Amino acid sequence: MTQPNVVGEAGAPVVIEAEAAHATPRHGRLRSLVRATNPRQDIPAIDQLREGLPGDRLIGWIVTLVITLLGFFIRFVNFANPSKVLFDETYYAKDAWSLLQYGYEGSWHREGEDGEGVDQSVINVDVAQGSWADLNSNASFVVHPPFGKWLIASGEWLFGFNSFGWRFASVIFGTLLILMVIRLARRLSRSTLIGGLAGLFVCVDGLSFVMSRIALVDIFCAFFIVAGVAAVVADRDYFRNKLAAFLDQRGLSDLGGAPGPWIFRPWLIVAGVMFGLGASCKWSSMYALAVFGIVVVAWSVGARRLAGAGRRQWWALLIDGVPAFIAMVVVAAVSYTATWAGWFATSGGWLRDWGTQNPDSLLTRLLGPDLAAFVKYQIDVYDFHTGDYMAEATHHYQSDAITWPIIGRTVGIDAVTDIKPGVDGCDAAADSTCLTVIAALGTPLLWWAATIVLIAGLVWWIAGADWRFGVVVLATCSTWVPWFFVGTRPIFYFYAITMIPFMAIGLALALGVLIGPAKAGDRRRRGSLIAGAITTLIILDFAFIYPVLTDTMMTRTEWSLRMWFPAWI
Repeated sequence: MTQPNVVGEAGAPVVIEAEAAHATPRHGRLRSLVRATNPRQDIPAIDQLREGLPGDRLIGWIVTLVITLLGFFIRFVNFANPSKVLFDETYYAKDAWSLLQYGYEGSWHREGEDGEGVDQSVINVDVAQGSWADLNSNASFVVHPPFGKWLIASGEWLFGFNSFGWRFASVIFGTLLILMVIRLARRLSRSTLIGGLAGLFVCVDGLSFVMSRIALVDIFCAFFIVAGVAAVVADRDYFRNKLAAFLDQRGLSDLGGAPGPWIFRPWLIVAGVMFGLGASCKWSSMYALAVFGIVVVAWSVGARRLAGAGRRQWWALLIDGVPAFIAMVVVAAVSYTATWAGWFATSGGWLRDWGTQNPDSLLTRLLGPDLAAFVKYQIDVYDFHTGDYMAEATHHYQSDAITWPIIGRTVGIDAVTDIKPGVDGCDAAADSTCLTVIAALGTPLLWWAATIVLIAGLVWWIAGADWRFGVVVLATCSTWVPWFFVGTRPIFYFYAITMIPFMAIGLALALGVLIGPAKAGDRRRRGSLIAGAITTLIILDFAFIYPVLTDTMMTRTEWSLRMWFPAWI
C-alpha cells in the first residue's frame, strides 16, 4: 500500500512505499528523488482535489515584499547612467515619446548637408540631452506592437524625455517580475521558502538585472508571461477546489460517472488579459498562450477524472475547453487590439487610411475600413519578420537559441574602451587602459544549475508525475523552442529573459526536493547545507559580474576575469 506523502517545510514531498523496504538503499533514494509526488490512491478524491497554499500567509507576504524591495533597490541604484541612448533604446525610447505626442510612432529624421538623412546615432546625441526636434508626424513602419512602448512612455510622461524617464518602467516591471515569480513558485511548491528562493534567484540574475535597467520591451514580455502562467496555475487550484466544494455540498464522495458541473473560472480571464498584454509587447508571447491553453484543458480532464467522472471526463473538452478558449484566446485578442487604441483614435498612423484607400479589398468589405487597415498592418509586420530582409540580416551579437541556457553568446549593450590611466578614475598601469561595459550576461552559475534542473525536471515531470516540474518545463520551452524555427534571421540571447523566471523556479523546486521533508534528519541537514551553498555561490557570482552589468570602470585585467569565454566578448 502507498503511504501518504510527507511534506516538509520546503514543500518537497517524499514518497514512502512499502515495496521500498525491499529495495537497496541506493534504489530507494533514487525513487524518492525521481518520484517527487505521487497520486495518493488511499485518500478520497474530494481530499485530493482540495488544494491549499501554506498557512503562513502573513509570513509569505513579508518574504515576498522583502525580496521584491531588495530587487528594486539593486535595480534602481544609478539606473539612469549612462544617460545616453543605449542599444535598441534608439527605437523604443524614441517611439514611446512619439506615442505621447501623436498617439502613433512618427519619424525621427534630420537632413545632412548633402540632403541625405543623417544616421540615427547623430540624432541620439541630441536625444540624450532631451531634445526631440528631429521628431515629425510622418508615420513610421514599426514592427512591434505598441503596448510595451506605452509603458516606457508612462515613465517619460512622469519624468521627462531622458534616460531616467524612459528606463523607469523597466525598473518597475523588472521588480514586479520578482514578486510574480515568488508568488507563482510559492503556489507551485506550497512553500514560502521555495517561493522566496525562486524570487531571490531572479533578483540576482544578471540578465534580469540588465533588462530591468534599459528601455527595451522584453522585460514587459517576461512579466506578462509569468503573470499569465501564474493565473493558469491559480485556476488549477480554483477549479479543483470548486469541484471538491460541489461534491461536499451534495454529500458525495465522487461524481459517480457524471461529468460534473460547469464552473465559472475567472482566473482564465485574467490569464487571457495577461497573455494578450504580453503579445502586445512582442508577438512571441503568444506561444505561451497556446501551450497553456492546452494545459488548462488537460488539467480540466484530469480534475474531472479524479473527481470520478469516469469516461465522461472527456466532456471537459466541451464544458471546460470551449469556455477556456473564449476566456483565454478571445480575451487575449481583445486585450491585444485594445492596446492599439492610440493608433485607432488618430488618423496619421502607419497604414491608418489603408481601408479607405482600398474599399474594394476583401478585408475592407468584410471588416470595414478601420479593422481592415489594422489587419493589413499585422500582415505586413508578419511579412517583415518572415521575409527576405530579416532572413538575410546579420548582427555581431546574434546567437543560436540552443545556446541560450548555457549563455553561449552575450550581448554588448554599451562599451567605452581604451580609457587612459588617470582619466575618469582609471587606475590601470601605465601600459594598459580601462573600459566600461554593460553586457547582457546572465549570472552563469544560476543559468548552468537551472539548465541541469531543466533536464532533470523533464524526468521528474514524466517519470515522477510531478505536475509542478511540468509547468517549469512547458513554460520555459514555450518561450524558447519557437526560436529554433525562425530560419536564418538574427536572434539574441536577451530574448531568453522570458525563460529565466521559470528556470529559477525549477531550480528552487529542485533544491526543495534536495532539502527534503522536515523529519528527514541528517538528510535534511545535508540537503540544506548543499542548497545553501548553491544559493550563496549564485549570489557571489552575481556580485562578481556586477561591474560588467553596470558601466563600472574596470581595468583590462578586471574585465577579462569576468569574460570567461571568447563568445562573451
